Amino acid sequence: MELVAIGCSTGGLRALQVLLRDLALCPRTAFVVVIHTASADADSLCQLLGRDAAMPVQEAQERSPVLPGVLYVAPPGYHLLIGRDQYFYLNVDPKVCFVRPSIDVLFESAADAYRQRMAGVVLTGANDDGARGLRCLRQLGGTALVQAPEDAEASSMPEAALSLAGADHCLALADIASVLNRMCLP
Repeated sequence: MELVAIGCSTGGLRALQVLLRDLALCPRTAFVVVIHTASADADSLCQLLGRDAAMPVQEAQERSPVLPGVLYVAPPGYHLLIGRDQYFYLNVDPKVCFVRPSIDVLFESAADAYRQRMAGVVLTGANDDGARGLRCLRQLGGTALVQAPEDAEASSMPEAALSLAGADHCLALADIASVLNRMCLP
């Protein structure tokens, strides 16, 4: 697995912290996170997530390569895309599902670039962002993981993802890291 894209909203910071505590350093896999947050300070978010992560955490930058062994965070106020050249691109196109950055935008662009070499993870959230992107990812051969709605702080996002896209794995939050570790470690 070369790329794991993760999306979350309401309750997402806590969910990411739980996930990252058990996620191993995967030297051949890049991780990219879109979290809907009111904060405009990506540096603080990176520092907060970095406390629990086994890998370096940094804000994704325009025209920077997607490198393995790093956890990237989408900057607030920008859609984050990954090109077929496996570089990051940012834009301020209209909001998708009332948000920017949008999980759908990341998942769809990443799926086009990585296809079966990626996984998408939809965690807790109170809207339906991520569902359309997860469907696209699965159609292009990627693997879909969804937090079990009954386990999520806000179940709308996982429910929408399961309804529209289905999932290869629907799991309690506490079990997602072990599945990712098996997929990403040699």
